[in-house]
Amino acid sequence: MNDEVICERRGAVGHILLNRPQALNALTTGMVRGISAALDAWENDPAISCVVAQGAGEKAFCAGGDIRLLYEQGMAGDHKAQIDFWREEYILNRRIKLYPKPYVAIIDGIVMGGGVGVSEHGSHRIAGDGFAFAMPEVGIGFFPDVGATYFLPRLAGKTGTYLALTGARAKAGDAVALGLADAHVSRDDIAPFVQALTAGEAVDAAVARFATDAPTGPIVAHRATIDAAFSGAAVAEIFARLARDGSPFAAETARAMAAKSPTSLAVALRQMQIGGSLDMAEAMRVEFRIVSRICRGRDFYEGVRATIIDKDQSPAWSPARIEDVSEAEIGRIFAPLGKEELAFPGSDSP
Repeated sequence: MNDEVICERRGAVGHILLNRPQALNALTTGMVRGISAALDAWENDPAISCVVAQGAGEKAFCAGGDIRLLYEQGMAGDHKAQIDFWREEYILNRRIKLYPKPYVAIIDGIVMGGGVGVSEHGSHRIAGDGFAFAMPEVGIGFFPDVGATYFLPRLAGKTGTYLALTGARAKAGDAVALGLADAHVSRDDIAPFVQALTAGEAVDAAVARFATDAPTGPIVAHRATIDAAFSGAAVAEIFARLARDGSPFAAETARAMAAKSPTSLAVALRQMQIGGSLDMAEAMRVEFRIVSRICRGRDFYEGVRATIIDKDQSPAWSPARIEDVSEAEIGRIFAPLGKEELAFPGSDSP
């Protein structure tokens, strides 16, 4: 247990509380280590039947990693500190995916970036009334990580590609319909739901008892446009298809993409194109390769400067046009790392 994440036994539940509400529960290295240690302790504890993860406060489950700290580390040339965080985070993401006991993520608020990594891979993903999912990384010169390479391509149609390239938000109704969440539980019922699990009720039975329908979200309503446009083989083709569509939604989508880092858009599309055929371990290795290059590049620091540091909202991307992003550069970003590949505990090889 530490102040930032409180991991404790509550009856039959191993309970994880992300406890930085003033920072929208943004994930730190200490929190990653705290969650990992708790999962190790609870795995073979016969008194723990499931794990429940929640965020403190009413605004967020977890709004991502500590981007400002990662920016400061990179600007100081301390790439080792950055890489150490991402390594431990990605190993935890896979750990949650493979955890042998039910892992119930109760997401009632903002969930982005690193928060997605400690919720989306759980066996049971519960969307509350305040559920607001986004992977907005391409807007800061980064890329959808924490396992997005694995789960986004597996969403309905091309909605995963749409979310990756636009940073659009998905509400509870969208989440359940598209496969981001398994069920919706209203905010008033979350405490009784957790209490039922604490008392030992089976997770599937409790979910069935408390789940209710959520309002249809806007992404579902625009599935036809999304699937047609985001089937494009290249980012430029997606822009062209959106232009041909001509609808207000297509125009808004194109405007959103136009503000993003062209390199990040190309990286994210490549992730979506290959991710559906990868298992979780290989998806995390791919992301570790990407992050190892991105953190030594330029756009990530320019994107964070423009959105978080100076807040002028005017990043100068390099290159500035999608047409100038070379296939060779994307290939370099995705290339294997050799001896530096991401390795998982207990594995004889990366």
